[in-house]
Amino acid sequence: MQQTRLLKLALPLVRTHGFTREALARSVLQLPAPETHTDALPDAAVSALFGSGDQARKTVIDAWLTEGIHQLQFVDVKASARSGTTVRELLRARLAYNEPVLGYLPEAFALMASPVSGSPPLDPIPGLKHATGIANQVCYISGDTSLQMAWYTRRASLAAIYMAAELHQLTSPKTAYAFLDSLFESSSSLESTLGEVSLFSNYIIKSWKGIIKSSGIL
Repeated sequence: MQQTRLLKLALPLVRTHGFTREALARSVLQLPAPETHTDALPDAAVSALFGSGDQARKTVIDAWLTEGIHQLQFVDVKASARSGTTVRELLRARLAYNEPVLGYLPEAFALMASPVSGSPPLDPIPGLKHATGIANQVCYISGDTSLQMAWYTRRASLAAIYMAAELHQLTSPKTAYAFLDSLFESSSSLESTLGEVSLFSNYIIKSWKGIIKSSGIL
């Protein structure tokens, strides 16, 4: 499908053009011969393929987040008797995925959390989806075998750890990995604190709002 193909070609352009309609428009310039184009897509074509206005931007943000989860399966992690080692390496790899576009992420997250119309002023669902998607993939790759309530608790704690580390990364990139390590050192207490789904949801919502507000955009 041409839409899917162009969207994939647009992802590397986010590094230089951000999560913008321009990145989508220029995706067609990346097509190989004999499909090579010399002109970017007109704005009407971008709208037709990816959505009008900010919806097109949300489309490329969603694709970039999905690709970040997909890329985790290619991370070369060290085998260890302690599953926490593998999990930590995977979360570090996901933070590394952010690095080329850190300057664009606060605005991207703000856009994703902004409802189409009405209240609330910030929608927590994208933040929850973002965090739990990463946690689920990390648990799957690391071979987590938790059952019943422990299954939810494990993913809740990992999602909370990642979101806190990502918030820190946006405000202090150079210390993000050390901060992630420090969270793992206290993860047992964090996991018990986030044992209830409601507490976990509140934590993620606050973290998501923090990511956005730290940029001063909203």
